[in-house]
Amino acid sequence: MTNRIREFRKAKGYRQEDLAAALGVSRQTIIAIENNKYDPTLGLAMRLARYLQTSVEELFIMEDWK
Repeated sequence: MTNRIREFRKAKGYRQEDLAAALGVSRQTIIAIENNKYDPTLGLAMRLARYLQTSVEELFIMEDWK
């Protein structure tokens, strides 16, 4: 799974620190998610989408359903 969090975050003018603080996670968590090294829980994915004013489907892209 890949994501577009960095793209949406930058479009809103948020820093990683801002996003982390708003969601109650560490900046390292945001970095790991943006770099596709960590898939967030469903709850965190939904909070990310809500905070970035988009849908989960717009933020996260499933690769090859097999």
